[in-house]
Amino acid sequence: MENNHPLKKYSSILNLIFFLFFLYLFFISIELMGTAFKGLGKGFAEKLISTTSNPFISLFIGLLSTSIVQSSSCTTSILVGMVASGTITIQNAIPFVMGANIGTTITNTFVSMGHITRKQEFERAFAAGVVHDFFNILSVILLLPLHLITQIFMGKGILQIMSEKLADIFIHTEGVIFPSPLKVIVEPFIKLIYETIFPSILSLFINNHLNIVLSIFTLLFSLAMLFLALLYMVKFMKATIMGKVESLFDTYIFKTPIRGFCIGAILTGTIQSSSATTSLVVPMVGTGILKIEQIYSYTLGANIGTTITAILASLVTGSKLAITVA
Repeated sequence: MENNHPLKKYSSILNLIFFLFFLYLFFISIELMGTAFKGLGKGFAEKLISTTSNPFISLFIGLLSTSIVQSSSCTTSILVGMVASGTITIQNAIPFVMGANIGTTITNTFVSMGHITRKQEFERAFAAGVVHDFFNILSVILLLPLHLITQIFMGKGILQIMSEKLADIFIHTEGVIFPSPLKVIVEPFIKLIYETIFPSILSLFINNHLNIVLSIFTLLFSLAMLFLALLYMVKFMKATIMGKVESLFDTYIFKTPIRGFCIGAILTGTIQSSSATTSLVVPMVGTGILKIEQIYSYTLGANIGTTITAILASLVTGSKLAITVA
């Protein structure tokens, strides 16, 4: 029996290494998916955003454009630029931001599909995947009518008034731009694939519409990588850390809702991607490490954390309009 201990020790270390490797692939697949969607739809998203002043249509255009480019940061950045240049007003921008918040949650649903072959896991994972969706949808149902009613009676919506008050506080504050650690880790690999390897291969067979074909091919590749990474990530998660991490999460990390909220906000603010941080807990719920109740407060924190990047970037511009939208 004693001879087995070293083998068990090395086996655990190997399982942990493989788990971290597939976690890395998981993050690459999410970022690569976003890159592919941007290649397909960024210009289309810009055209969509500038087409209407109706708040309800704006809401759905924000949802659609963010679903296309798979990045609320991308659509919000476009929006900030348009507001700062006077292309659209702040009143029109607010419903877009609400729609963008809903559109970015589709990544979680994609991630939950990786469990579709395992019924019980899929039920838990899918439920976890739509927590973010329902929070943002219910927030819109509550806040958008309130904003529009106050806009009718006060000339400005409540959200615009609050945003402008905050912008006044931050307007003379210097902005800070810091690189996302996640992007630093995955960006070289994504650039190698998307800008060098795939174009070189596809150019041997295709001459016309190379950019569109490249984006579609990259999207399919990223989805395949996502499902592969999820399959083995869950496998090595169960083998390596199921019991240990379950008690760690229950006892320390997600012991209270406030702690989960703070971790979600700090982690998302640090790596600058709510899609990555919220989709990371989906397989953990699927495997039973976490409960849906535990990830709710974490998701709320991630929603706050994802605004930090936009705020810091907008401070650099010194524009009150840009800060108000952020």
